[in-house]
Amino acid sequence: MISNLLFIQSDSVVEAVNNVTENVTAAAPAVTEQSFDLLSMAAKGGFLMIVLAVLSIIAIYIFGQKWWMIHKAGQIDKNFMKDIRDYIHDGKIKSAIDLCEHYDSPVARLVQKGIERLGRPLSDIQASVENTGNAEVARLEKGLPMLATIAGGAPMIGFLGTVIGMVQAFFNMYTAGSNVDIATLSGGIFTAMITTVGGLVVGIIAYFGYNYLTSNISNLVFKMENATIEFMDVLHEPASEE
Repeated sequence: MISNLLFIQSDSVVEAVNNVTENVTAAAPAVTEQSFDLLSMAAKGGFLMIVLAVLSIIAIYIFGQKWWMIHKAGQIDKNFMKDIRDYIHDGKIKSAIDLCEHYDSPVARLVQKGIERLGRPLSDIQASVENTGNAEVARLEKGLPMLATIAGGAPMIGFLGTVIGMVQAFFNMYTAGSNVDIATLSGGIFTAMITTVGGLVVGIIAYFGYNYLTSNISNLVFKMENATIEFMDVLHEPASEE
């Protein structure tokens, strides 16, 4: 008799547990599986992400253009100055100019400018070469201030997005009153975090690109200075031999 009662009670407990489980399952909201999509996440950052995207395109364009220009500027034969010396000593001025025109390099252009001024006082030749060198350096550095501005400005724009996102989140909390939930705050938090990440990424790319280009330009300027010294030494050699 007792065993029958215990069996009936256990069946009742199991049935009650099953009913509670079914009710909880029915009441629980359906959870949708979300994938981490960079584009959709960036879209949640708001209009400032468009600004950061434009700045990133400008930074990449400037870096690519300057890198290609510097790469071409450094392509010159290591025996270039030796050949120029031989041509000048042999009186083959036209051949020396043709050799300079063969290379699309600042070193060749400043040497060519000096050769074209042969016959004038050495001080005038040196001044002409130095002016050409300054013009070439200015041409190489054109666009770098914009890259530096992007490197410093992109993180600030990202921080502006952070502030806007936090203001939006607190405004949503204020308007929701006591009915505050995660969905109410998510929009502002997305804007705050996504714009910060975007600004830092663009700023880091522009910063490293700027430093890389500046370093390469410094190396090229050093080569130009050496070429100027060697060229002026070539012009002094005939006078010393006489």
